[in-house]
Amino acid sequence: MKDQFNREINYLRISLTDKCNLRCKYCMPETGIDYVDHEDVMTIEEYLKIAKIFYDLGIRKVRLTGGEPLVKRGNIELIKGLKEIGIEQIAMTTNGILLKEKAKALKEAGLDRVNISLDTLDPVKFKENTRGGDLEKVLEGMKEAKRVGLLPIKLNVVVMRDFNYDEVQDFIEMTKDEEITVRFIELMPLGEALKYKDQFVSNEEIIEKFKLIPIPPKDISSPAKYYKIDGGKGEIGFINPVSCTFCANCNRIRLDCKGSILLCLHSTKRIDLLKPLREGEDVEQLLRDAIFDKPESHHLEDGDYNPDQMNTIGG
Repeated sequence: MKDQFNREINYLRISLTDKCNLRCKYCMPETGIDYVDHEDVMTIEEYLKIAKIFYDLGIRKVRLTGGEPLVKRGNIELIKGLKEIGIEQIAMTTNGILLKEKAKALKEAGLDRVNISLDTLDPVKFKENTRGGDLEKVLEGMKEAKRVGLLPIKLNVVVMRDFNYDEVQDFIEMTKDEEITVRFIELMPLGEALKYKDQFVSNEEIIEKFKLIPIPPKDISSPAKYYKIDGGKGEIGFINPVSCTFCANCNRIRLDCKGSILLCLHSTKRIDLLKPLREGEDVEQLLRDAIFDKPESHHLEDGDYNPDQMNTIGG
């Protein structure tokens, strides 16, 4: 399954819900959001029907996102169903709050690994940034994920100059003795994060500041470039959506909880699949046409920002 720029599309990101049990400042407004009506949200059965069509078209890797995917009822059944379809790799991006209690069941259902969004190791700052979150629950969730074999664990760290820039060294040190991957992600100009544009820190600034050893790329479609510290067991990744576009090798598309396809994280264009699915239309042909028209690149460098909240897109 290729688009008009000959990129092979084999990676689907599924946003299970726009709901979240945290309120991170750069992701969701303090007052919350207007959630999607229940009847407009895809059921687990509908997710699996569309996933089967994607699989038949060449999708082999799926990532479950949100909102917070672990607050979605039926997530275990969905993972089992994806494995039964034949999806080879199933990963999840989570805030980790519910991970301790769910990790074992997730692994048994077929989940391969987890990415945990964690922007600070300071419990006070964590509670402030998430508007009430408990850092200890996340750290306990990480331990349980490691225990049951949801590996490798990756930490996603959004760097903001006046919030956690002083903790970059602490995150890097985590990779010294642990087989863990810490990925620094530039603050993306999306939705609520637009309020924090002055907090932007380029990854190049971090790379120049610390003595990091480049690692040859394992997957050219990965948005991250990887490094390590001398003698370190883990890896340090950098995702530069703003300062360095990786669109040329983009192999992914997104499906949100309303059944809409997003061909680019930074585009407001959506193709509805839920209504056609419920009305018995040829969803496969809709997908083929949509994927062929996947845009060549985002235009963040031109100030073309997506105003949608990150929790509705899935990152």
